[in-house]
Amino acid sequence: MTDHHPWRGVLVATALPLNDHLSVDFDRYAEHCAWLVENGCDGVVPNGSLGEYQVLTPEERARVVETAVAAIGGERVMPGVAAYGSAEARRWAEQAGEAGCRAVMLLPPNAYRADERSVLAHYAEVARSGLPVVAYNNPIDTKVDLVPELLARLHGEGHIRGVKEFSGDVRRAYRLAELAPELDLLIGADDVLLELAVAGAKGWVAGYPNALPRACAELYRAAAGGDLGTALPLYRQLHPLLRWDSQVEFVQAIKLSMDIVGRHGGPCRPPRAALLPDQEAAVRAATEKAVAAGLS
Repeated sequence: MTDHHPWRGVLVATALPLNDHLSVDFDRYAEHCAWLVENGCDGVVPNGSLGEYQVLTPEERARVVETAVAAIGGERVMPGVAAYGSAEARRWAEQAGEAGCRAVMLLPPNAYRADERSVLAHYAEVARSGLPVVAYNNPIDTKVDLVPELLARLHGEGHIRGVKEFSGDVRRAYRLAELAPELDLLIGADDVLLELAVAGAKGWVAGYPNALPRACAELYRAAAGGDLGTALPLYRQLHPLLRWDSQVEFVQAIKLSMDIVGRHGGPCRPPRAALLPDQEAAVRAATEKAVAAGLS
């Protein structure tokens, strides 16, 4: 991470600790942000899908950002500002700026299957907040695909500075580098980390460092630095966990792993349901194996 590129490095899409009665534990969240930085991560991305932003009140969502900034400094905090309306997303970007953040992350319109004109207008509106915008391409969940050609246009028009790429298609990294070489590619799915790091990614908006920050940070830095002798064995060890980041139950899985390693993941707010017994057993076994291997 650098002052001019605060989205680079390992930025953890933070899980949000909830109490048993499902209220947000802001003190625990502040401690979690600090712990991640102390253990090798560069910053945090609050109010992403992993942070359950969709089921927070506006007051909670604003306080999550303010809590992270107070804990680790605004230059290390890149909030998600997704909203159904462009005006609302811009207001969240402005709130992030007022809190001291240096960049924001934005999904395309996702209340419906937006066309290219709508996508361009959405990013243009949020860019008017004055903060650098990192796009978030998640065509699996949003049904809007920010293909390399569209990302290059968004970048060329000055609306975005980077993209969190979650399509899983690693071939796009090379196409994007040809079309928009100044646009920073960020790894968006934990289970293609090695492939995208080798392809030139400048950062990782990460899930599993919530539970295993030291090992995950070591993996990213080895992969990004071309040290495959270190990265490949570590990637193979961690992959049974990393692949949960691309499953429907990713929030529940990561929170369970946090609980197992002695952090506080806790429950999720409805409509997310608890893991099924076989899912819980698989996450528990993979997490305990990673801990036994000294990766926690």
